[in-house]
Amino acid sequence: MKRIEIAGGVVHTVPADLRRALFSSPRALAAWEDITPLARNEWICWVVSVKKKETRIQHIRRVHTELTEGKRRPCCWAGCTHR
Repeated sequence: MKRIEIAGGVVHTVPADLRRALFSSPRALAAWEDITPLARNEWICWVVSVKKKETRIQHIRRVHTELTEGKRRPCCWAGCTHR
């Protein structure tokens, strides 16, 4: 099976669960590929920085929804501390 590439962030790579969510929607994937590496990094860090599995699932759903709505970065978050 061939692995399809997806753009990552500046520091972070796309985790498998987020990758699946993005590939589930051509519109979300197109929006993901259209944002900057720094913006992708912010989304990835926002997803992986939570402690609870339930919260991570909610964040992944929001990434999908908000990208398709045209948002380019997570709202109301201090930002990635890893850059």
